[in-house]
Amino acid sequence: MTETRFTRSGVRLRRHSERPGGLNWLLLPGGPGIGSESLEELAAALEVPGAIWLVDLPGDGSNRSPPGAPADVFEVWPTVVVEAAQAVPDPVFVGHSTGGMYLLATPELAPHLKGLALLDTAPDASWHARYVEMARASPLPEVEAATAVYEADRRDANITALTVASAPWNFTPAGLQAGRELLARMPYNSAAVDWSDAHFDHVYAARWWPTDIPILRLAGAQDRIVWQGGWDAPRYCTPNVIERSIPGAGHFPWIENPGAVRAAFADFSRRLVG
Repeated sequence: MTETRFTRSGVRLRRHSERPGGLNWLLLPGGPGIGSESLEELAAALEVPGAIWLVDLPGDGSNRSPPGAPADVFEVWPTVVVEAAQAVPDPVFVGHSTGGMYLLATPELAPHLKGLALLDTAPDASWHARYVEMARASPLPEVEAATAVYEADRRDANITALTVASAPWNFTPAGLQAGRELLARMPYNSAAVDWSDAHFDHVYAARWWPTDIPILRLAGAQDRIVWQGGWDAPRYCTPNVIERSIPGAGHFPWIENPGAVRAAFADFSRRLVG
């Protein structure tokens, strides 16, 4: 990373790379509890104008005790994403999974964004019941065993084992090995997992939908984690939306089909600067 910045409440922005152009791409991870390290391959795949930043909320991933963060870091979640948007000119927020949900739960972002990209995310919490249904229909013994260990001992190291065990749900067979390697090297944070489960995941509904900026809505065609059917509502089918389904890819589509993801962002960036 070439530069690290912290906002007043401890949001961390790490500049991954930069090309000519005035846009600032803010990549916010899903999880929660998984760090923006999960988006490094996405950042490397993109060929977009401007700077690419990896963003971590205070207390998430490896951003454990950032300067300026309140004693209870979660008291500023998720609206603290506004501070990241205010930290750079012409921001384009890119939210993966729960990260995208945090963005759509924060209408205060509206006056700040140049564009919005939503990757494998959902407009409300109805995806969660379908995820549970999928997991029951396609059980993984390794997940059941790792879940029992984690519930008995809620150490972050045990989240790692649980998440790696769930890789077959997150990736296609072709991407499974790369997916396991990705999930194994992530920083995890059980406190963030617990906060989101108690206060956000089951009650979330989008609180805004911009129609005056370009939106990219992208998901792996074989994503089994976050159901994409909620986007069929007319509210979300506005002319400013570019929709892309990434073939041969699951919940982290840039791992299995980076070329298609790169092409989708190229189309999106042309609309942003056109």
